[in-house]
Amino acid sequence: MQIKQSNLISRRAFGRNLAMGTTALAFGGFPSILKARPRGRRAVVLGIDGMDPSLLQKFLAEGRLPNIRKLIDRGLFSPLRTSDPPQSPVAWANFISGTNPGGHGIYDFIARDPFTQKPYLSGARLEGTAWNLPLGKFRLPLKSPNPVSLRAGPVLWNHLEHHGIPCTVLRIPSNYPPTADSARTLSGMGTPDIHGSYGIFTYYTDRGGESSRDVHGGHIERVRVIDHRIDTHIPGPANSLIHGAPPADLPFQIRIDPVNSSVLIRLPEGEFVLREGEWSDWIHLKFPLLAPMAAVHGIVRFHLKKARDDFALYLTPVNMDPARSALPISTPPGFAADLANRLGPFYTQGLPEDTRALSAGVFDDQLYRRQALLVLEENLRLFEDAITRFQDGFLFVYLSALDLNSHVFWRTLDRDHPLYSPQLAREQGDFLPWLYEQMDGVVGRALESADDRTLLLAVSDHGFGSFRRQFNLNGWLMDHGYAAPAAGVERGAGSYFSEIDWSGTRAYGLGINGLYLNVKGREHSGIVTRSDIETEAATLAQRLRDIRDPNNGEPVIHRVCRPSEIYSGPCLNGAPDLLVCYAPNYRASWDTILGGYPRETLLDNLDPWSGDHAIDSLFMSGVMLANRPMNVDRPGLEDMAPTLLNWFGLKPAPGMTGRVFSTESG
Repeated sequence: MQIKQSNLISRRAFGRNLAMGTTALAFGGFPSILKARPRGRRAVVLGIDGMDPSLLQKFLAEGRLPNIRKLIDRGLFSPLRTSDPPQSPVAWANFISGTNPGGHGIYDFIARDPFTQKPYLSGARLEGTAWNLPLGKFRLPLKSPNPVSLRAGPVLWNHLEHHGIPCTVLRIPSNYPPTADSARTLSGMGTPDIHGSYGIFTYYTDRGGESSRDVHGGHIERVRVIDHRIDTHIPGPANSLIHGAPPADLPFQIRIDPVNSSVLIRLPEGEFVLREGEWSDWIHLKFPLLAPMAAVHGIVRFHLKKARDDFALYLTPVNMDPARSALPISTPPGFAADLANRLGPFYTQGLPEDTRALSAGVFDDQLYRRQALLVLEENLRLFEDAITRFQDGFLFVYLSALDLNSHVFWRTLDRDHPLYSPQLAREQGDFLPWLYEQMDGVVGRALESADDRTLLLAVSDHGFGSFRRQFNLNGWLMDHGYAAPAAGVERGAGSYFSEIDWSGTRAYGLGINGLYLNVKGREHSGIVTRSDIETEAATLAQRLRDIRDPNNGEPVIHRVCRPSEIYSGPCLNGAPDLLVCYAPNYRASWDTILGGYPRETLLDNLDPWSGDHAIDSLFMSGVMLANRPMNVDRPGLEDMAPTLLNWFGLKPAPGMTGRVFSTESG
């Protein structure tokens, strides 16, 4: 499938090919037990993250989306109830499991260990004890911790495979590490880079006044140019084979052409020339841990912003090499390598569009847009390969373009956003409509492959709205006596709860929508007794609902919910004590998400991340499109798995609480 927009980024071939390999990871699965089912029945689901029903209707009315119009004419268009809260890892876990967060246990991007208060990414964490044999300064591993999925509940494709229905699932969120089974799966949102994060870019510059420092989602590396040469390094993973686990950095050299606007980049695996304004192809890297016994393989792309006069070189996060991944990113283990062999390397980190480089000022809008097109090009290549090879069973393909790009370019649509300008709208306002047209092309290609035995669904997990104002929940809690400041710590200068005295703190916010009470016997320094939880929660919820924005008198928070009011299932103990459901145009501040306590309570959102969906789900819905009529009454994400199982003649799996919507011939 070809991208229609011109001026795609040029790329140069580099280096010699490394031998392709597979991760030596044993996996187990259900036996394929053939059950009676409609012979040859197929289902294709396009997971179009962030497709907004209002924008969809607008572009349909303008005639921009002929294939989606054709799909609707054959079947239906319906708003789709999203999750509580409307966050992608929560929403797609609803889709996967056919139930709500009380059944699958994913409540936010960020979770915490209540006793240690250490945060972790909610979908997975390392578990197990590392056993090492000391040998001088080295530690030879006898056993290492493994990433374990924290998503509970049933799994749609596992149930299908158990009944003999082949499945291919590409990049669905909330599936890292991928669920072990006979299905062919590639993990998506939630998959880390080699540092174990959502993605850390590196920006090399000699700009005057700049210093080496960490920024959100990246690192600025101040370099020195001596005789047209720069000696620096690529940050590597922690080397757990050496005492103290120092980083296994990879040194490299940059030679600046004194005449042309280009550089020669020399790496241990080879060298290549990069011109100003150009992106490299994917570069294979090997980070030695205990050469030649162990190494971590990664892939990166470089972009040369400026060769001279404020040298500037961007390096993507180091992605796990799909051909030789150190951690499980696919099932079976060789599936990712097979894709890379046939299609070339691709982003494996779960959030590939580098919105954080844009927020940090490393990218301008146009450079970010070009990087986003690289991601889209790869996604379309994976989709085209999958739809071409698809013969029977179930196929799911995830597309991220509308979600990440709506986050950063919503300011081109909302005239009341503090970052909106007519010039910005002229320069970048075409991008989101164009991306909807690309999704229309995906739908058209899927329609071409759909016959009378195929159920085709296009599903979005949520829509979008403006993020104009940010609310510092933790700052508000401190101002109103729910959090005690730590002695000798300047407010607003610390990070992750370093500014509070837990012995005097009754409540704290973490993640985008979560609020926790500091419960005695649960948290390490809890002070709220269990008998006081309900009273404390009710009082706090009412006070939060009463907050008004002094700029306009509007409510900041629409609802505050107790878990038992909106969730059901065996995972309720992991839920926040209160779910903060923001009013339209408001969201938790960036400081709130990771335990900061700034002095301002409400302030304008001046980050390019200008659109969001983490508001009250009553104001937010996704989209469901189908190629055949369905018996639909307010469908929700948790209804998708039972409905798909019904299409194949199967009953909902144990633990699924969603409803079945039958098709015309289902």
